[in-house]
Amino acid sequence: MDSSVALIVIIAIAALALIFLLGTYNGLVRMRNNLRNAWSDIDVQLTRRHDLIPNLVESVKEYMTHERQTLEDVTQARSSAMSAGSDIPTRSVAEMALTGAVSNLLASAERYPELKASQNFMLLQEQLTSTENRIAFARQHYNETVRQFNTAIAEFPRNMVAGMFGFSTAPMFAAEAGERANVQVSM
Repeated sequence: MDSSVALIVIIAIAALALIFLLGTYNGLVRMRNNLRNAWSDIDVQLTRRHDLIPNLVESVKEYMTHERQTLEDVTQARSSAMSAGSDIPTRSVAEMALTGAVSNLLASAERYPELKASQNFMLLQEQLTSTENRIAFARQHYNETVRQFNTAIAEFPRNMVAGMFGFSTAPMFAAEAGERANVQVSM
């Protein structure tokens, strides 16, 4: 093989390696951006829920005078969820606790027929149920995006490119087993 052919082969191999590297890197960036977008979708719905809860608590206060602890639990859980920050595992646990506290509040409301007949309460309950459904859908989408991203950065040879450029696995948005056992959805 003469030197010009060898040089062409080396250049072609280097070009193919560069194309693979760029394509893999850009694909991982695209997946990471999809992951961030999916998290943003969850965050929007969680914020919507956080905004609805004070109105819900306010609307049930006058009816549920004997349920002070339940109302305080909801308020505390909302505060914890809002201050959980952007650490997804911590936020997951806080949001699941909030879901449980709101579920307990709604279950307690069942004992107050005049509250259940309140137009304002019914509207808020409907909005909250709708928001919970949106959260569930957004979480499902986020977790699927996480699964795809984590699989992509673990597969050979993409794992080498992911390691070179600092891509790391993303956490699922899920509660720990003990927290899931405490949540009773009764909407």
